[in-house]
Amino acid sequence: METITQAGTPELGPSFRDPGGAVFPWDGRFFRAVNALGAEDLTAFLGAASCRQAVDRGQIVGTRVVPEDESRALRLNPAVRSVYEGVGGSMLLEHERIAFPTFPYEWIPEMLHAAGELTLDLAESLLADGIGLKDGTPYNILFRGPEPVFIDVLSFERRRPDDPTWLAYAQFVRTFLLPLLAHQRFGLGLDQSLTTRRDGLEPEEVYRWAGPLQRLRAPFLSLVSLPTWLGGRQKRASDGDAIYQKKTVDDPAKADYILRSLLGRARNTLAKLAPKAGRNSTWSDYMVSNLNYSTDHFAAKQSFVSEALAEFSPKRVLDVGCNTGHFSALAARTGASVVSIDYDPVVLGDVWRQARAEKLNILPLAVNLARPTPSTGWRNREWPSFLDRARGSFDAVLMLAVIHHMLVTERVPLNEILKLAAELTNDLLIVEFVAPEDAMFQRIVRGREELHRGLTHEVFEAACRGHFEIVRSQHVEGATRWLYALKKRR
Repeated sequence: METITQAGTPELGPSFRDPGGAVFPWDGRFFRAVNALGAEDLTAFLGAASCRQAVDRGQIVGTRVVPEDESRALRLNPAVRSVYEGVGGSMLLEHERIAFPTFPYEWIPEMLHAAGELTLDLAESLLADGIGLKDGTPYNILFRGPEPVFIDVLSFERRRPDDPTWLAYAQFVRTFLLPLLAHQRFGLGLDQSLTTRRDGLEPEEVYRWAGPLQRLRAPFLSLVSLPTWLGGRQKRASDGDAIYQKKTVDDPAKADYILRSLLGRARNTLAKLAPKAGRNSTWSDYMVSNLNYSTDHFAAKQSFVSEALAEFSPKRVLDVGCNTGHFSALAARTGASVVSIDYDPVVLGDVWRQARAEKLNILPLAVNLARPTPSTGWRNREWPSFLDRARGSFDAVLMLAVIHHMLVTERVPLNEILKLAAELTNDLLIVEFVAPEDAMFQRIVRGREELHRGLTHEVFEAACRGHFEIVRSQHVEGATRWLYALKKRR
């Protein structure tokens, strides 16, 4: 999206590449300026019955055409007019605001798979109205809680009935199927495959990772090996660009059959690459094997957090180090919109599945707060960093059983952790202090006890008072842990 600065000038965002228009926020709302190049296809798309049905199902972002008198009034502002005239605008749209924007390299494989299903669903359902999807990239999708929503309404175009091609198929393979295949077979995280690769993985790249026999087996043969072998021939051929040209057949019914068959094969391959539940990781059994809390201790912790959430009623919550999402779910059941972050994609998969099953407003992201997602893209201005998106976005932050990991493993000073927490929350911080004599602390300290010998709950409270007021605290009896509800100082 474009971003309008306080000086009133637009900055680059993901939509700056779009020849049909640009997205920009203004006064807490999101607009899209559309030029004549994109207006005709857009009008046909918005008028299609399949589009309206997809919007009603929540698959496509809510969109309205701004009436001309309202558009003129908005364009009286120089900043809005600058964006509108900069793209040669001929119409203005207003989009539903998605609570927390996130990008594919922060997703877990389950989310990329769900986004791929949505892409194919739309590509197929819109055919009935003569509308085609010209992009096959996850960057066209955001998430409302655990559910994907397609946001780029300029990615749709009118199709010729005799055209059997889906030119976005190769992009869909690179950005959905190959990253999921690399994760499934080689354990490659989405951050590793997508952070520095805007257009995903190339077949030739995955081919080099695969063994000789693996290259001959499905799905490597069709997704990786054949494109690699044929790619070399096409590069040497004078008409190699022909594969990127639209083709026609003499029978519209035949064209429809060919295209739907291609989409069906893509769907079958996607299904085979679906991440499986029940996987194990270092932290996947933490909640059941954690010996630091008895049943009574955990019940006391849950009661403390529940009472704090009930008292302060935060609407937007960030759960840092969420593990399997027990406290994320607790917050979501109070009506809060929750962003849950952890660096373990396996436990986040459990969070995502539970959120979908119970229809909880939880967005799980593979983010390590000690090493958060940086700004990326052209001039580092297309996709803002996690911290840039998170600051000021939350009424409450949960940091339960996580600060000692940041202190010990990441060697981040306590005051820096609390300073960042104060930047992330607008009001409330619910935090757990784990003393150095705690069994988990001892497990991760690895002979560096001397560095933390002076750390006590009194020292922790004094550090908190530099940024927060302690409104509630509780020592978990029989455990080496304390719980705090802190209000941010104004």
